[in-house]
Amino acid sequence: MSHDHEKHNVCISVPKVFDWVTRQVDLPTLSFREPELSTLFPDCTGPTPGPGSLCALLQAFPNYQTVCRVLENSLLTNEVTNPFGRTEVEVTLPNGEEVCLEKVKVLAKGLIEVDLLDELGNLICTSDPIDFATIQTFYLCAPEGTSVDAFISAGQCDAEVVCDANFSQLDISFSFCLDVHVFADVRLEIEAAYCKPRHEFPVSDVICSENKFPPQCPVVFPGKGFGKKTSVN
Repeated sequence: MSHDHEKHNVCISVPKVFDWVTRQVDLPTLSFREPELSTLFPDCTGPTPGPGSLCALLQAFPNYQTVCRVLENSLLTNEVTNPFGRTEVEVTLPNGEEVCLEKVKVLAKGLIEVDLLDELGNLICTSDPIDFATIQTFYLCAPEGTSVDAFISAGQCDAEVVCDANFSQLDISFSFCLDVHVFADVRLEIEAAYCKPRHEFPVSDVICSENKFPPQCPVVFPGKGFGKKTSVN
């Protein structure tokens, strides 16, 4: 870009971040026992699975693995709003100063699937989608007129199927990072200079190369005067 270096005051509209926090959320363990466990894996147990049919099938795969997957396109986060607005709360900071913050509740939910793999990593079957949901409470600088934007930035999911003679259960643990931003559009007066587009380089697509011959070594061959006798004056 080329720049007009004559600076002057301009008014711009930009989103201002009023507050921003990140929290690790550890969901309570999701547990499934029979008969719910077998019905959760219909592809493993047939159209009418009975209690214990999943573990009966897994006996043929003594070294099976359990893998948990979060369906990213199912993730949803949004503020749980109150028709009377956000509640103001007096909070004492670590330095002893008191500040007025707003109570904000954020819903985070989505779906999880569990894959059962054999010892070579081949898929045995997949569970039906399993939903999770949690509402987290935050105390933020979120005055009236601001918006809350939340998203899950990272996560870790673990699952384990336990089968023995008298007991069978699926346990799923899921932890994730919840980012919460509070923002509003503001107008700022700043000193700036207008930008202009740069000049475009004279570049064109070349289909036919003009030089059809490989490069040579003129110093070696044919050489300038190489191999010729020098005349004596």
